[in-house]
Amino acid sequence: MTFLHPVRGPARAPSSAVALPRASRLAWVLLTALALVMPPLAATPAHAGASAGEVNVYSYRQPKLIRPLLDAFTRKTGIRVNLIFAKKGLIERMAAEGRNSPADVLLTVDIGRLTGAKARGITAPVDSAALKANIPAAFRDPAGHWFALTRRARVVFASKARVAQRDITYEELADPKWKGKICIRSGHHVYNIALFASMIAHHGPEKAEAWLRGLKANLARKPSGNDRAQIKGVYEGVCDLAIGNTYYMAKMQLNDRKPVQKKWAAAVHILFPNARGRGTHVNVSGMVLARHAPNQENAIRLMEYLATDEAQRIYASVNHEYPVKPGVPWSDLVASWGRFKADPLALETLAGLRKAASELVDKVRFDEGPGS
Repeated sequence: MTFLHPVRGPARAPSSAVALPRASRLAWVLLTALALVMPPLAATPAHAGASAGEVNVYSYRQPKLIRPLLDAFTRKTGIRVNLIFAKKGLIERMAAEGRNSPADVLLTVDIGRLTGAKARGITAPVDSAALKANIPAAFRDPAGHWFALTRRARVVFASKARVAQRDITYEELADPKWKGKICIRSGHHVYNIALFASMIAHHGPEKAEAWLRGLKANLARKPSGNDRAQIKGVYEGVCDLAIGNTYYMAKMQLNDRKPVQKKWAAAVHILFPNARGRGTHVNVSGMVLARHAPNQENAIRLMEYLATDEAQRIYASVNHEYPVKPGVPWSDLVASWGRFKADPLALETLAGLRKAASELVDKVRFDEGPGS
């Protein structure tokens, strides 16, 4: 198994379109091997010593989003962080690896994946006073099998040109006045399943089904694409409202590689649903300790660090999400979107209703789009 270095990242082979001489290819192989096994001097403080060890992280989160955190941890402790990233399949991989798994910590998004990891039997409980002090009880497993790290709000992006109102509720999204004016990604995506589960929790399955049918009837098109694609739909006039996670606004506002996305962001403003009532639905990113962690002590040190003020500030500024630790300030950009009240619904409740929410999506044929 190959791990990526916390500072250098993966060694990249030259493009296959360029043919290297044999000597150059040999040099590349040697340099790549050295990059994977030799830590940079800057990553290890002088006081840490060679015995500081390492910790292996499996991550659903992209390396660029978490490497600043891992690098800061290495500088502070001298513990090298090896990273494996994949968009899917890591929980299944850990289960298949069993006792032979090198994973120490799993980083992921969505409460469903956190509780799913626990249900799959790949997690170990952590009884840490530091984690209990820094992470509110509502954002951690009662038995210590998972801990949230950041929050993300699922909001409504409204057209600045065509939508005058500045507040909305999730319930209102089923109002016929929005017929043909809403864009959303697949109902089966984990972000929407969590939102729909919250509607079941608040209203019961029958009313939630009626609401979901109403939302489907108001869609401007068949659900597809990611959250940014929905905001693009507002910019293009396909719809007036888009449902998405808050941090996508930052991804567009700061996208210098694709400046057109800045135009998408400039075309909308954020409405935090139910701000005057129960509050806006929030989901989380989080972490678990691997059941067979070979470096358990270092793994717990990393987990405890990720819940500190320092790490929470880094996480908030890099990911443009909301810190889970109370008192840690939001980034300036995130704060510019406005304050909101978070729905206090327990994450365990959301997780327990995910199956019912998924069944509702199928029952109303949500992903077939309006008119189906």
